[in-house]
Amino acid sequence: MSGDARKTAEGLSYLTGFGNEHASEAVPGALPEGRNSPQRAPLGLYAEQLSGTAFTEPRAHNRRSWLYRIRPSAAHPAFTRTGNGAIRTAPFTETVPDPNRLRWNPLPEPPTGTDFLAGLWTLGGNGDAAQRTGMAVHLYRADASMERVFSDADGELLIVPELGGLLLHTEFGRLHAEPGDMALIPRGVRFRVELLDESARGYVCENYGAPFQLPDLGPIGANGLANARDFRAPVAAYEDVEGPVEVVNKFCGNLWTATYDHSPLDVVAWHGNHVPYVYDMRRFNVIGTISYDHPDPSIFTVLTSPSDTPGLAGVDFVVFAPRWLVGEDTFRPPYFHRNVMSEYMGLIEGAYDAKAEGFVPGGGSLHNMMSAHGPDRETFDRASAAELRPQKVDDGLAFMFETRWPVTLTPHAAGATHLQQRYDDVWQGLERHFRAR
Repeated sequence: MSGDARKTAEGLSYLTGFGNEHASEAVPGALPEGRNSPQRAPLGLYAEQLSGTAFTEPRAHNRRSWLYRIRPSAAHPAFTRTGNGAIRTAPFTETVPDPNRLRWNPLPEPPTGTDFLAGLWTLGGNGDAAQRTGMAVHLYRADASMERVFSDADGELLIVPELGGLLLHTEFGRLHAEPGDMALIPRGVRFRVELLDESARGYVCENYGAPFQLPDLGPIGANGLANARDFRAPVAAYEDVEGPVEVVNKFCGNLWTATYDHSPLDVVAWHGNHVPYVYDMRRFNVIGTISYDHPDPSIFTVLTSPSDTPGLAGVDFVVFAPRWLVGEDTFRPPYFHRNVMSEYMGLIEGAYDAKAEGFVPGGGSLHNMMSAHGPDRETFDRASAAELRPQKVDDGLAFMFETRWPVTLTPHAAGATHLQQRYDDVWQGLERHFRAR
């Protein structure tokens, strides 16, 4: 795909009122006026509602979209079970939660012809997909575009490309995501992944719980963190394709397949707020200290999936974007800490300011609930002796999936050849400096 095509693949529709109503039509007049489901939808289309939340949830939390399509989604044959590959789903019961600090190198190269779905590899997770609680951490590695179509009834998929661009063909239109972007496919939305480069690699958070939303800003005020206007939604684009198309559905942890006689990506117009989107993480408006110390990493939250406990997220998506450090008499890298939340961290590019080596793009680390972690010895020594001038941190882009429950590993993650065996060594040599006065 040409450079211009890569830039304009999804058009210029923005979620200027994130969570509110949005609309797009690929053919003028396809959207009905005044009614969601008129007796006869325009242009001979079928009206269909896609609900991402219960009908009766509060208006501020309700997610639904009206789709005007060539055929209704109900027009399909029966699904049959197919192999799950390396995809696993909560509850994760094949291993026990591990309190150790763990770190992985990037996924090995996939077999030739591996598409995004076949390249999904589950690291672990928590909760129960059937009860719509918890999350899963997946990685992907692919060298082929998808010919089939996929949808996930278990949760929404937050995709973080690390290597290679993706063109996401969805029911709502096309979305273009490069490394440095994150893309979100809502629960139940059908899509196909086209590779824009020879291969692709990245991370996926499967959120079984409440849909991701922008966090409240509280004392920060009206502005800061992720700006709603920076989230890009697709412009309506439909496929009028006759002929066999494989459709794979993830349902309660298992993959099911059916062969349609048409493409299900046939939505000509839509309106609503249950919508896929893309966000450029470098646009994150970082809030930090201008005096001393530094705020907790929660200040880097892009999106949050709230739980039944106020302030306690089922999962947060956090990004460590380029920023200035100016704190006086302050240890500037992330501090040593133990956390009631569990943290999976990945790296998109460059280096992370709390680790000198070993944490590489495409790799990841897991620090489960209350596991002690923080800067390695080399970083501690350097930061403790550094001259404290204003410092621009712009040589890396990292993110974190932070979740309320421990992440239990899959057996293939616990026994992976790319699991680093001596991760604990990065904290060796942190010497005693105490001197009683």
